[in-house]
Amino acid sequence: MKAENTLTIDLRQKSSIGDYMVVSSGRSQRHVGSVADRIVEDLKKVGIAARVEGVPHCDWVLIDARDVIVHVFRPEARDFYNLERMWIGGAAAQRAG
Repeated sequence: MKAENTLTIDLRQKSSIGDYMVVSSGRSQRHVGSVADRIVEDLKKVGIAARVEGVPHCDWVLIDARDVIVHVFRPEARDFYNLERMWIGGAAAQRAG
């Protein structure tokens, strides 16, 4: 689906909400929705029922897939919320983005 700027953050030593967080971007609301739909479909194929929030607006879609939390953003929303800085730290987040 050609998601952009995908980053995986290891949460195992940082939080109990999950083991990993994946942060990615889509170019538009439609692209964000398509990426999120594909992820949910692929998870279903391997037997994982995910919870999804953020549809139908698709500025930011959150997919809770048990131990992996996936965030798919429009670029402007990703810049605004800047999850990378919160979970990785300032310098590392700037290099990753």
